[in-house]
Amino acid sequence: MRWTLKPKPEAAKVAALKEALQVDDVVATLLLQRGIETYEDAKTFFRPSFSDLHNPFLMKDMDLAVSRIEVALLQGENILVYGDYDVDGTSSVALMSSYLKTRSENIATYIPDRYDEGYGVSFKGIDFAHDNDFTLIIALDCGVKAIDKVAYAKEKGIDFIICDHHRPGNKLPVAIAVLDPKREDCEYPYKELCGCGVGFKLIQALASNEGKEVEDLAEYLDLVATAIGADIVPITGENRALAYFGIQVINSNPRPGIKAIINQVKKEELTITDVVFIVAPRINAAGRMKHGNYAVTLLTEMDYKLAEEYAAEIEEFNTDRREADREITVEALQQIEDNNEQDRFTTVVYQDTWHKGVIGIVASRLTETYYRPTLVFTKSGDKLAASARSVSGFDVYNALDACSEHIEQFGGHKYAAGLTLKEENYDAFKQAFEDEVSKTINKSLLTPEIKIDLKINLHQVDNKLMRIMHQFAPFGPGNMTPIFMTDNLKDTGYGKCVGEDDKHLRITVTQSGKEKIVCIGFGLGDKLSLIKNRKLFKAVYSVDENHWNGKVSLQLKLRDIKS
Repeated sequence: MRWTLKPKPEAAKVAALKEALQVDDVVATLLLQRGIETYEDAKTFFRPSFSDLHNPFLMKDMDLAVSRIEVALLQGENILVYGDYDVDGTSSVALMSSYLKTRSENIATYIPDRYDEGYGVSFKGIDFAHDNDFTLIIALDCGVKAIDKVAYAKEKGIDFIICDHHRPGNKLPVAIAVLDPKREDCEYPYKELCGCGVGFKLIQALASNEGKEVEDLAEYLDLVATAIGADIVPITGENRALAYFGIQVINSNPRPGIKAIINQVKKEELTITDVVFIVAPRINAAGRMKHGNYAVTLLTEMDYKLAEEYAAEIEEFNTDRREADREITVEALQQIEDNNEQDRFTTVVYQDTWHKGVIGIVASRLTETYYRPTLVFTKSGDKLAASARSVSGFDVYNALDACSEHIEQFGGHKYAAGLTLKEENYDAFKQAFEDEVSKTINKSLLTPEIKIDLKINLHQVDNKLMRIMHQFAPFGPGNMTPIFMTDNLKDTGYGKCVGEDDKHLRITVTQSGKEKIVCIGFGLGDKLSLIKNRKLFKAVYSVDENHWNGKVSLQLKLRDIKS
């Protein structure tokens, strides 16, 4: 692991913020590192408010979208709410359809089949709309590049409103409205909304026409928070407020579908991290293993008993997903070894029988193992489809763009993307991708990095710090869990490996001989020798709590240790 200590803010700024907030150096430094420089900034950060949310009409084309939907509602038109099969897409569809159904009965939903139609807006979906007399499609979490599909819909007399958050191409679809904060001509103040977030801004605008305030829409925020966590967008600015209130809804009065998932795993209070690792994978499993419609049905069901049945069905999909994920990961690692490709700059693997629904997860697993830009391919109809994952600091989307002569189509983000290509182009693409990454990547990025906020002494870790850390939540990109470093640590003599195959490390540390804190290091069992016989070592960790037998105590969650 590569340890990188973040630059310390200017001493004068630390002193000024300490004075303004009456906090210590540690807290002031952590806030400044997150761009919080004044009392007002800190108030917004620690006390999110609905007033932090921007006027939705600041988004380009919002007035056009609202106007067209109002006409459709007034005239009783059939409206089709269309979204992708991942968490952001299905949450968006559940959000928009739930709201519109409070104003019209003529609302239906459509999720494309991952295997038959692939990502985004499909011709098949438009044909479905035409055959069933839909005159308006609202596309969420997709559509900003669907130029030919939107034109095809127009020929059939179907209007499109697009709510997307992906990077647009050089041209925009000729739709009634294209809501996307990443449009170059869009001056919306916050650019990092997820698809469900853009959908929420649209219902916020529609509801304002009914005289409703944003607070009146709080019941929809459990979906928005789930999508924010799952789509790994920055939890800063407007996203922070949406996630903050969304988590409150999840923990107090979630919709029946989310409540049924939570009750399955018997978790009492969820954080955004729990949403990412507990709720999101189950919603995703529907689209991965069966069909995204199952997720929309679960998330829109108002009867709790029925929601329990749907959640149990989705739990089975999730079990199947885990099994497929394990098997394919083993096969992919074996393929890398058999082909002697351990020392390349990229991982590109292909097997025509691999389940398309889990290749993204497998790509993430392989990235964890070899830590380099990774693509996992499988057969999809007469083409090959792949999921791409990257390492911190490297833009895989740009790398794919540089290899576009070999690709049929691609889309995505800096760290995650998807693509299709013809089978006969696979070898040429694999080499082109290797060549492009090898000449453009900074070689230091191929070693996993731990970014350390601050070096502190062990006595500075106390219950007061823990209380303040709670207030830093929700955590995520742009506001990651604070990571600290402390050196000259010693184990008190009882350090040991724990867990299955002794994978984890449990030690009690001291720095000066006075304070003692228990530490748990998941996956660090092989580092036991570094702390044996009271050897001095340094550690990187986050401050955590251990809940045991009704008691709560401080503990350090170790990320890495070095002698």
